[in-house]
Amino acid sequence: MPVWLKEKLFFYATKISVLISLAMLLGIFVVLLIQAMPAIKTFGFSFFTSTQWSPNKEIFSAGSAIYGSLLGTLLAMLLALPLALGIAIFLNEVCAKTLKTFIASSIDLLAAIPSIVYGMWGLFYLVPIVAKIFGGSGLGILSAGIILSVMILPFMSAIFTDCMQNTPDMLKESAYALGATKTEVIKDVVLPYAKIGVTGGIILALGRALGETMAVTFVIGNTHKITSLIAPATNIPATLANEFAEADSELYTSSLFYLALILFCMSLLIIGSAKFYFLNRMKRK
Repeated sequence: MPVWLKEKLFFYATKISVLISLAMLLGIFVVLLIQAMPAIKTFGFSFFTSTQWSPNKEIFSAGSAIYGSLLGTLLAMLLALPLALGIAIFLNEVCAKTLKTFIASSIDLLAAIPSIVYGMWGLFYLVPIVAKIFGGSGLGILSAGIILSVMILPFMSAIFTDCMQNTPDMLKESAYALGATKTEVIKDVVLPYAKIGVTGGIILALGRALGETMAVTFVIGNTHKITSLIAPATNIPATLANEFAEADSELYTSSLFYLALILFCMSLLIIGSAKFYFLNRMKRK
């Protein structure tokens, strides 16, 4: 086969792969939009602002579910980010090489645990601890946020570790030669060099936290109310998982598709904005 033909085939194969991915993304959006149209026509913008969810009255709204999704994800990121950074710094700059592989592999194993196992662990062990410390039943956004932080921790720490590991030894050795301490080298050399990769890891973990379903369903309480962190609440994935099989009317089903459409758009908007703004800004700098 001529070389020019191989190049052409390779070019078109990669182009087709990209087009298929974009077509799948567009297809998902179109299906969700079509299925959600009855609820969009019925409730309009009030679907976002109200918190009432009454299937027997056929009154539906997404306020409490959106609140639970955003707050739970934010809490998970706040809990996981410092831990992931600490793990990456320890493995790259502090830990002995003989222990590094063992510790890194052990942390990576957290990613292999099924989400339903995390949910069972959270329900039977974490929820009683939260209830004992903060009061209430222990079910709520706080427990969901803690579970999510544990689930996204291995992804973030693995990406952070790889990015910091790529810091050229010459830069660190030059800093040490100028009299910098280990803390100063980490703060002024390693972290600035790895900041693009760290930001990318945060964005990937954010996507995982926004869409996680089963583990959160076990511990969030599944109550359509805007409440405190330690009271039962709900979020979009948990609502979809709990109620899709129970939807017995067209408007009920359409409202659930409306929720799915909101989650889809919210994920694209948050992750896309973060990626294009932060990563492109850092690359320009």
